[in-house]
Amino acid sequence: MGEKVKVELKQAYGLTVIARANSNSWVVMDGPETFNGHNAGPRPMELLLMGLAGCTGQDVISILDKMKVPYKDFRIEIEADKADEHPKVYTKIHIKYIVYGDVPEDKFVTAIELSKTKYCSAQAMLSKAAEITTSYEIIK
Repeated sequence: MGEKVKVELKQAYGLTVIARANSNSWVVMDGPETFNGHNAGPRPMELLLMGLAGCTGQDVISILDKMKVPYKDFRIEIEADKADEHPKVYTKIHIKYIVYGDVPEDKFVTAIELSKTKYCSAQAMLSKAAEITTSYEIIK
């Protein structure tokens, strides 16, 4: 059996809630003002995509570092489509990996593929519910 994760959520004000898990770091989430929210934090579904970006991004950074590939900066951009009807799940997710520097293309592609096929649990989980596509750009 793997690690057990526990989450605690508390209402702060209206739809504004705070939650923490095993790391003990609090995250604020909120809803739009049209639903009695206060726009005081990201929506829970946005956090799913941020978690995906963090998961695969940390993988790629770690793999490039282990391969001793020098780079100046690294970013990820995600665009996703949601279903029109409730539950409004993500139906398509596109992850674009962007690295800055004279990075060998084959090493960057390998790092992305290893994250996708072996290491990123968030991507493995979300791929069961949504079509996930990827692209990359190397900016020298």
